[in-house]
Amino acid sequence: MKITDLKTIVVGNPWKNWIFVRLLTDEGIEGLGECTGGLETKSRVGSLEELRSRVIGKDPTRIQELLDFLRKTLFLRRGGSPVSGIEMACWDILGKVCGKPLYQLLGGKVRDRIRVYANGWYQGPREPESFAKTAKAMVDQGYTALKFDPFGKAYKFMTGKEEKLSVDIVAAVRKAVGEETDLLIECHDRFSLSQAIRLASMLEPYRPFWYETPVLSDNAEGVSEVARRINIPVIAGERSDDPRQIAKLLAMGAIDLVNPEILGVGGILGLLDCFAIARGFDAYVAPHNAQSPYCTAVNVHIGITQPNLLIQECFDDSAVEGLDKVLSGYPRVKNGFIEPTDVPGIGVSLNEDLAARYPYGDKNFLWMFEDAWELRRGNK
Repeated sequence: MKITDLKTIVVGNPWKNWIFVRLLTDEGIEGLGECTGGLETKSRVGSLEELRSRVIGKDPTRIQELLDFLRKTLFLRRGGSPVSGIEMACWDILGKVCGKPLYQLLGGKVRDRIRVYANGWYQGPREPESFAKTAKAMVDQGYTALKFDPFGKAYKFMTGKEEKLSVDIVAAVRKAVGEETDLLIECHDRFSLSQAIRLASMLEPYRPFWYETPVLSDNAEGVSEVARRINIPVIAGERSDDPRQIAKLLAMGAIDLVNPEILGVGGILGLLDCFAIARGFDAYVAPHNAQSPYCTAVNVHIGITQPNLLIQECFDDSAVEGLDKVLSGYPRVKNGFIEPTDVPGIGVSLNEDLAARYPYGDKNFLWMFEDAWELRRGNK
């Protein structure tokens, strides 16, 4: 089998532009992968176009060989999201050739379903009442874990007023959802060491499940210092672009939770490396996942096979009318859990005709936050 073409498809939506790569073969079997990433749409599409000539003629079922070739072609770099998307598409093809879903190619299930946590649900006003109302609605849908960032546009340091509002938001959510729902506090890498420690002490009474990336998560020493000085579990790793960085974080001996991003660490094989590294440190993995439902499906296939999976991040991006029909076959959350389909390969299909109705846009969730900020300041 040989790859005969590589196509890129961009699907615009208010969260972020989704980027998909489709591999065609001389045997008529196609594979789908994803390369989504923030405000890097055009650069990633450009990278895919440049890699196109390098993958045509290669055997997509010889995945390790192809990845090694691309790594050397890219001067010993993993290639980030574009290569990860190509790798996913190869696995999709391999599953279809074998007539097996991806999770069976990876060793089979160690559990029947995966617990997920909801993210992206708190896009309303930065007010305790708004957070509490929306959080309660998510719990009513069956979620048992919610991740959210209560800190607004804070960077490095906060005023006492901003600190109080942030803590009030967490307190309101805790009261609204009760003691049985886990609260995962997102810091988005942006606090100073002292501010991160101070905030954690203020949030401790509300029993956060974890405290995510309180300082720059590629600063292993800083992450470890925060973890040693607070009483809330710290998780980090989403910025890693190589599994070795996950190893460095864990080797510091202060954290036992990591959240690598599949598109950052080298696709399916890269994420599997992270799980293996974490097992070596008796640590757990909760994969970061802020892309389309396609990446959710891939993460679920992997997580269902890994004994040290803790929980899986999940965004519901199908709120835009009709967008849930662009992708089909992806697994849906039921009562706070998700499980893979048994369709050969990854099991998700893309409708290119419908995708064309959602063209590239130069605004995404970052602009939404900017607009919300301006509204709060009375400028809009």
